[in-house]
Amino acid sequence: MTATATVSVPTGTWSVDAAHSNVEFRVKHLGISTVRGAFREFEGTLEIGDDISAAKAYGKIKAASIDTNEPQRDDHLRSPDFFDADSYPDITFESTTITPLDEDTFEVTGELTMHGVTKPLTLTVETTGTKQDPWGNDRVGLEALGKLDRSDWDMRFNQALGSGNMMVSDKVTISLDISAVKQA
Repeated sequence: MTATATVSVPTGTWSVDAAHSNVEFRVKHLGISTVRGAFREFEGTLEIGDDISAAKAYGKIKAASIDTNEPQRDDHLRSPDFFDADSYPDITFESTTITPLDEDTFEVTGELTMHGVTKPLTLTVETTGTKQDPWGNDRVGLEALGKLDRSDWDMRFNQALGSGNMMVSDKVTISLDISAVKQA
């Protein structure tokens, strides 16, 4: 597709509806099981024009809102060993390029700032539909998936285990399930 191709997200400014969206992650623990977590406080905006190459995506997460369903682990994740939420309260993302892969799928590359470090991150995003809700709001659904190495953002806490595995994998999978509302 050419850079002027469009995807199935209608033009306009869209705000993430946090009550109907999820920002989640998965990481291996002890090399054998997967720990899942979510951030409970976040916001985001999409600016979509006729030319998708000019589109923009922004997001902000409150690092302290991390929730893995284990309070002691969550406290450790908020500490300087990981997110250092007191020193770096926000995790932010701002797109730099949006490239259509087909009508419903595109890659969003941008700058992710986390733990005081800014690095590029690419997400594969799929449009899951558009609909008008019962209150007359236009909505779009999006699912995004990406992977990162947490050590690239200076999160290096770990412990080698006798099995040769590490306590916490460096590889983290990010999953976003977004419902966004078109702004007037």
